[in-house]
Amino acid sequence: MYSVRKVKTKSGSTAVQVVQYVGHRSIIAKHIGSGKDETEVTILRKKAFEWIEEQSSQLSLFPSEKQKVLVVERGECVKVSHLFAYHFLMNCMDECGLSHLPHLLLDLAIMRLIEPASKSRSVELLDYYFGIKYSQRFYRNIPKFIDYKVEIEHCAYNVAKTKFNEPFYFVLYDVTTLYFESFKADEFKSQGFSKDNKSQQPQVVIGLLVTQSGFPLISEVFAGNTFEGKTMMPVIEKFISEHPYSKPIIVADAAMLDEERLIELRKRGISYIVGARLSNASLTLVKKINAKLSGNPGTIERFASRHGDLVCDFSLKRYKKESNELTKQVQKAEELVAKQSCKVKTKFIRKVTKERIELNTALIEKRKLLLGIKGYCTDLSENELPSKIVIDRYHQLWHVEQSFRMSKFDLQARPIYHQNHDAIKAHVLICFVALIAEKYLQLTTKLSLREIRFLLWNITETHIQDNLTKEVFVFRSPMGDVLKSNLAELILKWNLLPH
Repeated sequence: MYSVRKVKTKSGSTAVQVVQYVGHRSIIAKHIGSGKDETEVTILRKKAFEWIEEQSSQLSLFPSEKQKVLVVERGECVKVSHLFAYHFLMNCMDECGLSHLPHLLLDLAIMRLIEPASKSRSVELLDYYFGIKYSQRFYRNIPKFIDYKVEIEHCAYNVAKTKFNEPFYFVLYDVTTLYFESFKADEFKSQGFSKDNKSQQPQVVIGLLVTQSGFPLISEVFAGNTFEGKTMMPVIEKFISEHPYSKPIIVADAAMLDEERLIELRKRGISYIVGARLSNASLTLVKKINAKLSGNPGTIERFASRHGDLVCDFSLKRYKKESNELTKQVQKAEELVAKQSCKVKTKFIRKVTKERIELNTALIEKRKLLLGIKGYCTDLSENELPSKIVIDRYHQLWHVEQSFRMSKFDLQARPIYHQNHDAIKAHVLICFVALIAEKYLQLTTKLSLREIRFLLWNITETHIQDNLTKEVFVFRSPMGDVLKSNLAELILKWNLLPH
């Protein structure tokens, strides 16, 4: 049976010990510490009784409620953590049905939301901010993440369907490029048309399909030299094969307007709305469009074209912008013609001989006829889809562009440092998981990721250690501001308030 005793030391302090009495002998089971005054001795005695309870089933006849006592003068701040932010974001992952994924994948996605960095730096920050440790051999597990891609995309679909009641009549498609911090290319990471103005560096092409509100549904990684029009069909076919009951209308920009691609869509019975390249239309059709719209703001007309119905509208704001740009381009062309400078390529100049150039007046006149006019191609008739809705749906493409901006800037998906092809795809998948969480929070709270980071990061846990007992006390900072914000509903729903 254990007992607690006090013993005076040579220095004048009082030592507190846990002892066992065997016959006439006392055996020290645990030396708790030495106190210089009555307060310190009282604290050490409580620690001694707590130790006895932990080590045996021996209980006090008069148990009292345990009280933690911190003597401020002996306290030392040993750490400041951000566990509240971590628990909030992990609950968000759980809300999106992603909590079954490997912890490393989720943790790297969470770090993308908090402080995007390299994988090595992210692991260091996980330890520094949250006390989560990973072996330095974690790199070998990253390529394995791609095995979860289909599951993750199904989770994204379910969130869009159940949490936001997204209709899948329309889905938006676009592509972007992510470059490598390297000049060493291969058949996968190769040079191509760069949307990052990094044409000298190898890249990959990313295709992304999102809902009308911009919630990500599916993404694919293609070789860096892939023409963006050729990326659309594999992504769409995969989405339809995984969700056969959805018959979406595909909305994409003019870069996807390719005769071969549109024929493929029509063969498979997939409807579309794509931006039209009116500059490639015949002069006869351009004059007809100009005559019909007559420069009246808000006017919408339909015309027959080889790609289906061509819906056109006129905007005065667009007219002013394009007219100003055209004036500058024509002035530049006229200056080059005056100098007969053949080395500089610009619009509205035509080469007559190797030594002589002239203004392409026919092209300038055609461009003037199209000022303020935008075209949209669709295979759906006016009865199936009114022209106004065609235009409205196309204008929602900013949502997929916003998702790319979120990935590139908020989550810093570029540049890529991996060389292994599976690791490259895993990197994009980590960013996709982070994008799911970011878009969920944005649509739910109407706050940007920057605002969410600021609110969450202000909630800290200060760890104070008693230098005598070595006990650590954790104090959370006030939550007044975050509970007045749009995050409050989620905090209460996920039961994240301290008890």
